[in-house]
Amino acid sequence: MSVIGAPITRVDGKLKVTGEAKYSAEFQVPNVAQAVMVRSTIPNGKIVSMDTARAQRVAGVIAILTPSNAPKLPQGGKAGIHPPAGRNLSLLQDDEVHYNGQPIALVVAESLHAALYAKSLIAVRYQPAPPKLDFMAEMDASHPGHHGKDPADEGRGDVEAGLAQAEVKVDEIYATPIQTHNPMEPHATIAKWDGDHLTLYDATQYVSGVKSSMAKTLGIPDDNIRVICPFVGGGFGCKGSMWSHVVLAAMAAKQINRPVKIALERPQMFGPVGARPQTYQHIVLGATRDGKLTSVRHDVHCHTSVMEDFLEPSAVQTRMLYACPNLTTSHRLVPLNLGVPTFQRAPGEATGTFALESAMDELAYKLNMDPLQLRLVNYAEEDPQSKKPFTGKHLRECYSRGAEKFGWSKRNHEPRSMQENGQLIGWGMATATYPGNRMAASALVRFLPNGRVLVASGTQDLGTGTYTIMSQVAADTLGISTDLIDVKLGDTTLPKAPVSGGSMSAASVTPAVKVAATQARLKILTMAAGDSQSPVHGATPEELDFKDGKVFRKASPDKSVSFTEILARQGNKPVEATGDAQPEQDAERFSAHSFGAVFAEVSVDPQLGTVRVRRVVGVYDVGKLLNKKTGASQFIGGIVWGISLALFEEAHVDPHTGRIANANLSEYHVPVNADIPDIDVSVIDIPDMNFNPLGARGIGEIGITGAGGAVANAVYHATGKRIREAPITADKLLA
Repeated sequence: MSVIGAPITRVDGKLKVTGEAKYSAEFQVPNVAQAVMVRSTIPNGKIVSMDTARAQRVAGVIAILTPSNAPKLPQGGKAGIHPPAGRNLSLLQDDEVHYNGQPIALVVAESLHAALYAKSLIAVRYQPAPPKLDFMAEMDASHPGHHGKDPADEGRGDVEAGLAQAEVKVDEIYATPIQTHNPMEPHATIAKWDGDHLTLYDATQYVSGVKSSMAKTLGIPDDNIRVICPFVGGGFGCKGSMWSHVVLAAMAAKQINRPVKIALERPQMFGPVGARPQTYQHIVLGATRDGKLTSVRHDVHCHTSVMEDFLEPSAVQTRMLYACPNLTTSHRLVPLNLGVPTFQRAPGEATGTFALESAMDELAYKLNMDPLQLRLVNYAEEDPQSKKPFTGKHLRECYSRGAEKFGWSKRNHEPRSMQENGQLIGWGMATATYPGNRMAASALVRFLPNGRVLVASGTQDLGTGTYTIMSQVAADTLGISTDLIDVKLGDTTLPKAPVSGGSMSAASVTPAVKVAATQARLKILTMAAGDSQSPVHGATPEELDFKDGKVFRKASPDKSVSFTEILARQGNKPVEATGDAQPEQDAERFSAHSFGAVFAEVSVDPQLGTVRVRRVVGVYDVGKLLNKKTGASQFIGGIVWGISLALFEEAHVDPHTGRIANANLSEYHVPVNADIPDIDVSVIDIPDMNFNPLGARGIGEIGITGAGGAVANAVYHATGKRIREAPITADKLLA
């Protein structure tokens, strides 16, 4: 039986639970100095003066880098901007302040305590300027925003004509707030120079991206930089880009001629390392009485920084999710004096499905139609925007299986019609979707004389299980146990792989592992056939097979030779092969997306307005699931975040100072165990061979999509009150 898909326990699990897994801040680098960032306390203006005299006198202080003494970088330090690897950074190259919390100095000391104390003694005088902090007030000054290759505006047909044909319409505004990444591991970097060569231990989702961005920013060759990151304690997008602290660590290390460590404090996760932008989404739906969509309009405004454009593309899924002949979508950016936003789990689709799926639910009620039936009426057999066939789509099966598991047929359609023990009960559902992304990747497979096999790639494991699925694919290809495989990743000295974002690591790296394992296996077969002492001497590779570490003739499997014997007679030299995997040349013929159906049940206290999610059922079409155990964890984690989007998360910006007022985990609310119910996830598990050779699409982000909308729709069903602005809190329900 194939080991691919089996619920194998994480191969790195023991290292993590015993504390042996080394995260970036935990590497023991001799003579390392500690650095802390000094951050601005105004949202806009200039630094007039910075008095560091008292701080300099603190015992243990080594250096204080400020705009007046920091090393000058090529092009003002802006050469590294190339998302997702790089952003517009604050590198002490000028006295400009663009947001409250911007790094404006760096204190380097022998100890963290000394650095923190010295930081508190630095006196900064500013020349403030009027800030842009009011999202709604600045909306008139918005401009078009682009997301990668996706245009800001896209549409088809005649929207106005479609609306004129419509017998029923929905015309509403939906909004989501700033949401801040809070991975268990905050950002951390250790920078160490050896002459002109720089080694970085960096908490990143993209070791190769940090390497290239750092090289461009410092103006040194790529080959002079090595980035190491064997484990990431969560990233969710914020660690996909290189931020200011990474370069500041390298600058300081060069200046004081010794290694420097910067580990961000939790409040510093709010501002300098990105966040999901707030959105204002205007959706208009038109439909006939039988529920057929005649027209769709989805216009998005989201905030960005005055420093750099970043778009939350919340209308992208609207272009392809439902069949409709007339559609228009637009994206506009509103620059504010806040830190540069960035990718957050399912950027665009998470916030976009909250709005779109809420609007579809509203349309279903206006039509007096089952919300599930409305989605089936508008089911898209092909991508409505590109007119391309999907690489694979089994959304109908997701709807059917999810509805059966949830008991959807027992739902009373009327709001406030279901109660239990004085609580209002609501059932809601939504569609989940996320693109199938894949990029070129390389991997290495090496047979070792000690009987083990090394599998390596310069990818990253964010806790998603990359170590495990790499070992599974190699084991399956080689016909050996995963117990005999060692996996190495997170190092730029290894074969190159793409960013661990966009749900593409599994889809990109595992095909490369399969190619490398196939080539390495062929080398072993060829060596065995050419070995005069081997029982398979003289056979062609086609006549041979390899299983359990042994080579044998297919016609006589009882006579075999182990690969360790073969290597021993070849001087105990390892045998390896590198495999490259690229998206298929004919990929442009298809539209690649994953899909899912999410059903949620909530209870609402009619007196207090408190909402509790009681259960969630999610069924997904993601191609072949590579590991049922780690895969289920990814879906569950995504749904938890969708619940958080709907009910909890919101970063509050002080309207006068621009400071994030709840920059800590006591006031920035995320769900805890008591907030999360039973979550039932499953997959259709039909391989998508049009997408990649393993038939597997990525799953890291689809879990959050649709989940927020399903919860919001359940709250409406329970209460009869439609809350269109996330998070759905008691004050909004009681207003």
